[in-house]
Amino acid sequence: MSGRLLPRRRPAPGPRSFTRRAGRLRTAALGTVLAVVLVPVLAACGGDASSANGNSTLKWASTYFPTHWDPVVGGSGAQFRELALVYASLTRIDENGEAVPDLAESWEYNDKGDEITFHLREGLTFSDGEPVNAKAVKAAVERAQDQEDSALHGDLTSIESVEAKGLDAVVHLTQTDYQIPQLLGERVLQIASPKAAGDPEKLDQNPVGAGPFIVTQLVPGTKAVLKKNPDYWDADNIHIDNVELTSAPDTSTIVSGLQTGVYNFADVDPSQAESAKKAGLDVFTQPGFNASNISLNVNKAPFDNEKVVDAVRYAINRQEFVDKLTFGYGEVTDQPFPRDYVAYDPESEDKYPYAPDKSKKLLAEAGYGDGDIKLDLVISAEDPQAEIVQSQLAKVGITVNIKIDKNWSTPFFAKDLTFSLYSTTGRDSAVQTLTAHFGPDGPLNLSSPYEPDGFEDAVAKVRQTPLDDPDYAETLQAATRAGLESDALIFTYSSPNLFAKSKSISDLPKNPAHINWTGVTISGNG
Repeated sequence: MSGRLLPRRRPAPGPRSFTRRAGRLRTAALGTVLAVVLVPVLAACGGDASSANGNSTLKWASTYFPTHWDPVVGGSGAQFRELALVYASLTRIDENGEAVPDLAESWEYNDKGDEITFHLREGLTFSDGEPVNAKAVKAAVERAQDQEDSALHGDLTSIESVEAKGLDAVVHLTQTDYQIPQLLGERVLQIASPKAAGDPEKLDQNPVGAGPFIVTQLVPGTKAVLKKNPDYWDADNIHIDNVELTSAPDTSTIVSGLQTGVYNFADVDPSQAESAKKAGLDVFTQPGFNASNISLNVNKAPFDNEKVVDAVRYAINRQEFVDKLTFGYGEVTDQPFPRDYVAYDPESEDKYPYAPDKSKKLLAEAGYGDGDIKLDLVISAEDPQAEIVQSQLAKVGITVNIKIDKNWSTPFFAKDLTFSLYSTTGRDSAVQTLTAHFGPDGPLNLSSPYEPDGFEDAVAKVRQTPLDDPDYAETLQAATRAGLESDALIFTYSSPNLFAKSKSISDLPKNPAHINWTGVTISGNG
């Protein structure tokens, strides 16, 4: 199931105001695509979903237990879903994939689109009693921009400064950018108490936010115990009293843990889906934006030769990834967006079909014979993706040596590798997804500072286009098309956000790429 985000009619000229009902992008549920994502594990079948005092308890086994509880450090990766238990943001992303109010109850742009004012809710506090106000927003943005170990530097380049006026946070932009409300939808700016964030190391061990839950116990890397935050702005719609968040063990033991009640919610590997179903568990997919790719560094030989790049493109059989890795849950992809999503470009679909004979011809034209090219494929751990790449490239005469380096990310983000693999969970802002992959400073662009011709101008045009503009979809797809001219990435397949839960847990909202506990209930028995 998938749906397209559609633009609405342009409203009358003047400041653009956004509330829960304004500025909405219509879309049906986004497809059940892509990805490696973290997953909650709720009350297991046969077990009691309630704690000893009768309160409902979510027992979530997460593959992505936070390595950092400081949202500036850990918020951009897949761990943002767990961090969202503790931290709220200015906006959040709803089931339609659009930005709606969170800590900010409304917002509006100026006429030029280079300034946006967020109006915060009255009377909110962080769990340490500090007020949630514009000063807290200003501090959060500045920390995300300036803190040395921040993972958010590249996401906030459109923000020049924040002016704090009581409950009004006036965000001054470096350019016209109508993507800001989506950009700040839970992933990029989860807001911590400024007092607690004054010592980031302590915040990492004692997270303090204004989200739906409060951490009461934290064993780094292993377990977190949380209780419901009675002062959360939407506490009336949070029906879970306690959370036990545990770092998931080996995937092969997840199903038994769910059966016995050790967990009641978890992410599931596609290989475990059938056994989970047979165990009587609810197995379901959540919409997402995850996509896997082969990353090439065009600043290093042999990928400084476009014919070699194209040869690798034609050597890749995407369907093999789907057949061998996703157990029927994934799909082939040649771009970082799911089909029917507003940013997906139909014109770019299947531009480089599987054609090994054409691949061999291009290698010969580039002056390479069979076995002349030898590549180290550096990955963090054993991965069947790597073996598929190795096998497929061997068929066209390219030798691949798989090298495992648990510290792989350091040379990857330093752009020192020649050849690697990467999978992402996407971003709430389509422009952010594009710039992360194809921009000159993009963290997922192994070829930085290289970017494809025309990409910068295409992205600037999207930023300048309001999301409800009739031309928004066409403009965004043109930017995707420009990005896909990059020689640095070859997208391969998507796998689903796949979960299993006890039947005692009600269905979760279908918020694309997010795990949202609003309205979710846990009954007495699994």
